[in-house]
Amino acid sequence: MEKSTSIKHIAGALLLFQTKMDKISKDSNNPFFKSKYASLSTILEHIQIPLAESGLSFAQFPTNGEGLTTILMHAESGEYLQAEYQMTAQKNDPQGRGSAITYQRRYALGAILGLNIDEDDDANEASKPTAQTNELTWLNKGSAEWKMAVTAIREGIRTIADVKVKYKLSKQNEIDLLNEAKPKP
Repeated sequence: MEKSTSIKHIAGALLLFQTKMDKISKDSNNPFFKSKYASLSTILEHIQIPLAESGLSFAQFPTNGEGLTTILMHAESGEYLQAEYQMTAQKNDPQGRGSAITYQRRYALGAILGLNIDEDDDANEASKPTAQTNELTWLNKGSAEWKMAVTAIREGIRTIADVKVKYKLSKQNEIDLLNEAKPKP
């Protein structure tokens, strides 16, 4: 983390911002893991006015291939707090990288602003160890689970690695799943 020499004014503005903020509800569904999360657009919508009223602004930009830098600035004093967050995209293509950036932006904003995003479980299922591979069921092409996986991958909510945490996949089904999940022109 980097910061300006003094953070007196930004600290006061951040305190004011946090008193203006309510809990941000999860508005988006992840059908693959049957969980909910707060979308980036919902977070941005909720913080816009309280940030402005508190004299705060932020910027976020991708850095070093897999990083995201978030800077929180105090308009009047020029004081700032800045941090970089590294995350490797599961798919090294535009969709996978975009999904990773969106994920990073949500979590970085939540952290730097101290947002209360109710009962966050967005990454828990994807982070479970894969030691129980023998107990996983096969993901069958055309099944309801297959369709949910296609949608989740296409929308950038999950990656093929996330699917493999929950289901066994043959190499051909993995290829077919990725092909089917490609965005439609």
